Amino acid sequence: MFDIEEELKKLPSQPGVYLMHDAKDEIIYIGKAISLKNRVRQYFQSSRGKTAKIQQMVSRIARFEYIITDSELEALVLECNLIKEHQPRYNTMLKDDKAYPYIKVTVGEEFPRVMFARTMKKDKSRYFGPYTSAGAVKDTIDLIHKLYKIRTCNRSLPRDTGKERPCLNYHIKQCDAPCQGYISREEYAANVAQVLEFLNGHYDRLLNTLEEKMMQASDAMEFEKAIEYRELLASVKKVAQKQKITSSSMEDRDIIAMAKDNEDAVVQVFFVREGKLIGRDHFRVTVGTAENNSQILTSFIKQFYAGTPFLPKELWVQEELEESEIISQWLSARKGQKVRIVVPKKGQNERLVELAQKNASMVLVQDSEKLKREEYRTTGAMNQVAGWMGLTGVRRIEAFDISNISGFESVGSMIVYEDGKPKRSDYRKFRIKTVQGPNDYASMREVLTRRFRHGLEELNQLREQGVEEQFGSFTRFPDLLMMDGGRGQVNIALEVLGELQLSIPVCGMVKDDNHRTRGLYYQNVEIPIDRHSEGFRLITRIQDEAHRFAIEYHRSLRSKEQVRSILDDIPGIGDTRRKALMRQFKSFDAIRDAQVEELLEVPGMNRRAAESVYQFFRKSGQEAQTEAKNEIT
Repeated sequence: MFDIEEELKKLPSQPGVYLMHDAKDEIIYIGKAISLKNRVRQYFQSSRGKTAKIQQMVSRIARFEYIITDSELEALVLECNLIKEHQPRYNTMLKDDKAYPYIKVTVGEEFPRVMFARTMKKDKSRYFGPYTSAGAVKDTIDLIHKLYKIRTCNRSLPRDTGKERPCLNYHIKQCDAPCQGYISREEYAANVAQVLEFLNGHYDRLLNTLEEKMMQASDAMEFEKAIEYRELLASVKKVAQKQKITSSSMEDRDIIAMAKDNEDAVVQVFFVREGKLIGRDHFRVTVGTAENNSQILTSFIKQFYAGTPFLPKELWVQEELEESEIISQWLSARKGQKVRIVVPKKGQNERLVELAQKNASMVLVQDSEKLKREEYRTTGAMNQVAGWMGLTGVRRIEAFDISNISGFESVGSMIVYEDGKPKRSDYRKFRIKTVQGPNDYASMREVLTRRFRHGLEELNQLREQGVEEQFGSFTRFPDLLMMDGGRGQVNIALEVLGELQLSIPVCGMVKDDNHRTRGLYYQNVEIPIDRHSEGFRLITRIQDEAHRFAIEYHRSLRSKEQVRSILDDIPGIGDTRRKALMRQFKSFDAIRDAQVEELLEVPGMNRRAAESVYQFFRKSGQEAQTEAKNEIT
C-alpha cells in the first residue's frame, strides 16, 4: 500500500522528474522540479489557489514516483521525453505531430541532386527549410529541374557513366544527362551553384536572365520558346513573392503566439529564415492543468522543439516564459550555439507577434466551428441512427458485404465505424472457404461465424493470461451490426449470434427499387428514415464503404489469378521470375514476342528458363497465343 504522507517525507531536495499515477497505475501527469521535495509536496497541501483541474488531478493520484537528475536542464530533457512517450491526460499536450519538409541538395556528391526530404540528417548535404507546405516544396524542386537541368536519378556518378541509356528527363530537356557525359563536371557544378543561390533567395539575376531570353526569343519569332521562358519567369516570381521580407537582420527566428478558450488553445508560429517569412503554421493544444498563457507556451515550446531537427537563433514570444532561461540553455545545447528567447515590446517586432496572436485567435474560432460540424456529422449522426431503433451507447458499428462474380472467388468484407468515423485498422477481409457458387446467405453465415468465433477465442486466451483489458484484433465486439440487406441477412446474423450466445443488436439496410436505402429493418419492423438527415448520410457512407472494400479485395484476387494463370504455368517460372519478367517487358505482348537472348537479360533468368518461356508461347502456334491473351485480358 502506497502511503502518500510517508513517501512525501522521503522526497529528496534535488532536481528531477516526478510521475503521478492513478488507481489503475496509469501515468496521469509528469512534471520537473528544481527541488522534488518542495514541488511535489505543493500538490498535497491546501487546495487554496489551485485550479479545479489541478484539484481533480490531485484527487486521482494513487501514488507517485520520481527520477533524480544532476541538473534542472537534465530534468527538462527527461520531462520532454517522458511526456512524449506517455502523453499523460493532465499535461498540456501538443496535438499535432508534423514533420516539416526540406529541400536537400546533395553537395557531397560529384554530380549533386536536389531532393525532397522529411528529416534533416547530419550528412554532407545542404538543407533548406523547413517549409510548411509539401506541395510548395515539390513545385519548387520541379522548377529547379526545369531551370538548371539537375539530375533526378540515383546512379552513382561518374562510376556508372554510359552504362545505361539517358532517362526521359533528358529527352524532355529537364536534365543535361551527366550519366552520359554530355555535360562536364565544371559546367554541372556551375548549375548547382546557381541552384544554391536560388534557394538562398537571390532571384534578381535569374529574373533578368529569363526576361532577356524571353525578349530575344520573341524578337527572333521563336514564340514557343518565348512562351516557355514566360512561364518559367512567372513560376520564379511566384516563388519569390512567397518570400516576404520581414527583417533586415537576415536572422532565423520563429515568432510564436497563442489564443485559448476553456478547453483548447491554438499556437501560431511564423517561420522566418534569413529574414524572410517562408511560411506559418498553427498547432492545436489540449490545455491540461496549465493556468495561463505562459505555461501553455512553455509546454508547447518544450514539446515542439524536442521533435524538430531545425532550431532558429531566436524565438519571439508574446509574453515571458516561466522557464525562459533553462529552455534557452536546452535549445542552445541542442543547436550548438546560442538560442535567444525574446519578448518584443515595441515597434515592428511587437506588431509581428500581435499578428501571430490574431491569426491564432482566428484559427481557434474556425476550429471550434469545424469541430461542431464534424461532431454533428459523426457522433451526432451515430446517435441519430441509434435513436431510430431506440438504442443508446452505440459507438462501434460493424458492416459486412459479400462480393463475387458468378461465384468466382467469393470474398467477404468487414468494415468498422467508431464514433461516426471509419476505423480502417480494424477492417478485415475474408476469403470464402466452405461455399461453392454464388450463395450470398451461406457466404455471410461463414464470414460472421469466423469473425465472432475468432473474437471469442482471442478473448478466452486473454482471460487465461489475465490481460482481458488488452483487446486483440477481433475481441472488440460491435454495439450494432448493420447488414447490407433486409430480413434475410438480418436473420442469418441473428442465427449466428444465437449459436455463439452473443447478444448484439442487428439491423438491415432495406433498399428501394433503385437499390438506395429507404429504411432500417430492426426487430421485425421496417423503420423509415429521413433521407435528408445526417443519420441517412452516415448509413450511406457505411454501405458504400463496405461495397468498396469487398470489391477491391475481390478485384485484387482476380488480378492475381489472371496473371498466375499465364506466366506461372510456364515450367521454371515462379513468383520471382514472373515479377522480373513483368518489370523488364512491361506487357504480356512484349514477353510473348521476346527472343531467347532478350529473355536472358532479365535478372535471375538462365538459358533453360528463357527457352521455356520462348517455347511456351510457340508450342501450339497461333491458337495458344490467342488463348493466353484472352486469359490475361
